[in-house]
Amino acid sequence: MRDYLRAGIAIFNDGYYHAAHDAWEDRWLDLEAGSDDERLLHGLIQYSGAVFHAREHNWAGAVGLAESAGEYLAALPATYREVQLGPVRSFLEEVAADPELVERKPPVRLEHEGTAPTLSDLDVGPTAIAAVVLAEEFGYELEPIEQARAYARRDLEAGADDSQFITLLFDFVREDEHRGIVFQRLTEHVGRRQARENDVEGLF
Repeated sequence: MRDYLRAGIAIFNDGYYHAAHDAWEDRWLDLEAGSDDERLLHGLIQYSGAVFHAREHNWAGAVGLAESAGEYLAALPATYREVQLGPVRSFLEEVAADPELVERKPPVRLEHEGTAPTLSDLDVGPTAIAAVVLAEEFGYELEPIEQARAYARRDLEAGADDSQFITLLFDFVREDEHRGIVFQRLTEHVGRRQARENDVEGLF
């Protein structure tokens, strides 16, 4: 839960409002309807949607989602799963009353574990999730990213915390200006790793 939650929060805080919900949605779909965790993620998903629609000047959509998000978050304490919900609920009330507010002030950043994390603050687990979300958002092929994530996890479990795949996932998520070059390098590394594995399999 934490990795999905934190990945989505960092994506949101870096301004990728439409993409943020993808990090939360996969986890949300597995949760029991009406549970506190489900309400949290459902509320955050709709918060990101409200902001996105407001920025697209879809005022009716923004109002509807802001109202719905507020309802999902209303039953939760002010701090839940170490997410500060009070400021979010207040902002949702303002957007529901005046969706054009988003043009005059930025959305409330999401605070988690005492800070408002961005993509550069994420550790390995949330970064791997964010990499897939951002690849989809920006139109990159998903298979190399997903394979790199699998290799990074495997290397980490084997004690290789200096894995090149971990480094490349961090770079893909954090380096906006060089994301295309990083993706090319990542794809090449995935191809070489797959070739080595195929060579080993061919020996038996």
